Amino acid sequence: MTILLWILVFLSTYAFMEFMAWFTHKYIMHGFLWSLHKDHHHKDHDSWFERNDAFFIFYAIVSIGFFCAWQYGGFWPGLPIGLGIFAYGLSYFIVHDIFIHQRFKLFRNANNWYAKGVRRAHKMHHKHLGKSDGECFGMLFVPFKYFKRK
Repeated sequence: MTILLWILVFLSTYAFMEFMAWFTHKYIMHGFLWSLHKDHHHKDHDSWFERNDAFFIFYAIVSIGFFCAWQYGGFWPGLPIGLGIFAYGLSYFIVHDIFIHQRFKLFRNANNWYAKGVRRAHKMHHKHLGKSDGECFGMLFVPFKYFKRK
């Protein structure tokens, strides 16, 4: 029973992170911390790193905090919560930074209907270079209007 509870907490955390990605992007990145996020929409530097990467660091610290709460504080949900945040962050990095933005040259030939839909949705978001008017959605929830099956 314990393992089922840990899995439930892990999956719930992973799913909650989809909401957090949407919320953070819409109200924080395109809100009061636009100064950190704007270089993701409009490159104004030559570095591989972006100021926007600070958001990855923030969530890594939150994840590590839950690992520490589990390890040193006896907070048993800390492990599945920390792993859920980590797993979502890894998934997000693979889909967003590697697959969509090609920060590493991998998955370049993925051309199925889902891959095209995710790319199309993200492209619509990035057509807006400013703080407002960009559609915001998470990594896993992408509106069906962007998917076209042939």
